[in-house]
Amino acid sequence: MCGIIGYLGERSAAPIIMDSLKRLEYRGYDSAGVAIFNEADGQTSVVKSAAKVDTLVERLTEEMPEGRLGIGHTRWATHGRPTVINAHPHTDCHKQVMVIHNGIIENFAELRKDLQAHGHVFISETDTEVVPHLIEEYDKGDLVAAVREALGRLRGAYAMAIFSQKDPDLLIGAQLNAPLVVGIGDKEWFVASDITAVIPYTKKVLLLGEGEMVAITRLGPEVSTIGGAAVKPKVIEVKWDISQAQKGGFPHFMAKEINEAPEAVSNALRGRLTDEGEVTFEEFGLTDRQLLKLRDIKMVAAGTSYYAALLGKYIIEELARIPVEVEPASEFRYRQPIIDQDTLVIGISQSGETADTLAAIREARSRKARVVSITNVVGSSMALESDGVIYLHAGPEIGVASTKTFIAHITCLYLLGIRLAAVRHRLDPERLRELTAELKALPTAVQLVLDGAEALKTLARKYAGYRNFMYIGRGINYPIALEGALKLKEISYLHAEGYAAGELKHGPIALLDRNFPVFAIATKAATLEKMDSNIQEVIARDAPVVALISEGDDTLAEVQLDRIEIPAVSEFLSPIPNVVAMQLFAYFVASERGCNVDQPRNLAKSVTVE
Repeated sequence: MCGIIGYLGERSAAPIIMDSLKRLEYRGYDSAGVAIFNEADGQTSVVKSAAKVDTLVERLTEEMPEGRLGIGHTRWATHGRPTVINAHPHTDCHKQVMVIHNGIIENFAELRKDLQAHGHVFISETDTEVVPHLIEEYDKGDLVAAVREALGRLRGAYAMAIFSQKDPDLLIGAQLNAPLVVGIGDKEWFVASDITAVIPYTKKVLLLGEGEMVAITRLGPEVSTIGGAAVKPKVIEVKWDISQAQKGGFPHFMAKEINEAPEAVSNALRGRLTDEGEVTFEEFGLTDRQLLKLRDIKMVAAGTSYYAALLGKYIIEELARIPVEVEPASEFRYRQPIIDQDTLVIGISQSGETADTLAAIREARSRKARVVSITNVVGSSMALESDGVIYLHAGPEIGVASTKTFIAHITCLYLLGIRLAAVRHRLDPERLRELTAELKALPTAVQLVLDGAEALKTLARKYAGYRNFMYIGRGINYPIALEGALKLKEISYLHAEGYAAGELKHGPIALLDRNFPVFAIATKAATLEKMDSNIQEVIARDAPVVALISEGDDTLAEVQLDRIEIPAVSEFLSPIPNVVAMQLFAYFVASERGCNVDQPRNLAKSVTVE
């Protein structure tokens, strides 16, 4: 999500930090800031901007502080709008401690309330600001000990860089469920959110492990657990170039983002789903009473988000038993939809700026409907113009074709389904416990799909020469068939169509022959026998078949087809691991064909015109 850089050394910190922030721009951001300790007067210069890093460069160039200690940050908003006040670094009441942070602090609201009761004054809307105030509260002259105490109070995910102007020869980094590396140069050290930031200065990198922190003095780094146990650090020699580093060692952003799917699920769930199955959204905006009065739900979206909405219909109708209609946003506003104050209209958009979807929710509001948006961008137009918002917390997605944000959208729709079901008392406790446990286990299942990528790569080589594909699914996996076809066509420029498998005999089967492969979603489901029959119909027309099969299932053992084994999960949650496999297949086919997978022709990441 956010970009982090910290420097302690013999050179002027400001130019190094600004240069490093420029190399972190690829991550995407909505604001930025730096803090440089000025040795001349013993004070810290803080400069922030709600614009681009270039704006910070201009402002710092006017009066460049000469300090050799500093931190810099590019922010992707999760708590609080993208404003100068909410930009990092954040500080304490006396402006001594400086903190930059990537991640989500789940219990920030209760910590903030507790700190305010002790006289602390907050100026931003962010979760991060509790950290410098906690450090201030615990600081008895030992900054490292105070940081340990403060971190011990946090729940969630974080990577941080911290310094105090009381101790200008100390830079602290810490991480939990978020990456942080330490660059080791010649009498200089760097703390960074990824290797990209430090490669021009050093290729010697110390990797912080889960729940570890580093205290860097002018003698070098000391690594320990947050609890205080000494750790022998792992140091590597980086052999990547800059472009590879930005992509985390992957050849394309799309590959990197597909591989971030487990994290996308975890971040969407984090702080929202308790072990008992209770769901809370921070900025949802609708009360239980308002939810209970809902007569129906309408979802509006475009492209991949539209297929997420189709899947949401299956989820919400099964869990909450509320009727749901899904409509392309581009069609919604040009007819006379039947909506009123008892209708919930849900707008789904990665960017929150999709023109058709934004126009649709405006139309809904004009008709007095309740509106909730599900988006990845804090402070986006859709977020600001809705009664409530559910943020994906997926971090920036650079590749034009949506991958991890589609998965985050689905995860949020499962949570919304549980919330609506709870209000209407539609879920029995045992089913809720099972569903909660399964959702929390999903990142592991998704990782297993990613671990099997080589098999998908081999299949992609076999099928990259075909010109036409058909994708078929049933039930909750029908929208996944549609999304699989879209993903293939948009990045490989191949013709691909998605169908409900039961519709094959009503026309599409006429297309099939040995040159028209069919990709079938045949993971465990109540309709698996019917899918078996559909596959037999396809094979009878000599069409090659690629099938997603649940691990350990032998229903199709005697059928001649290419198999992709998927970890066995319940039918209800199977769309997420299934779509990850389809994303990988599309990616490998497009790569085999030499296509520009990150920037497909004629497509844009955010469609802001109708």
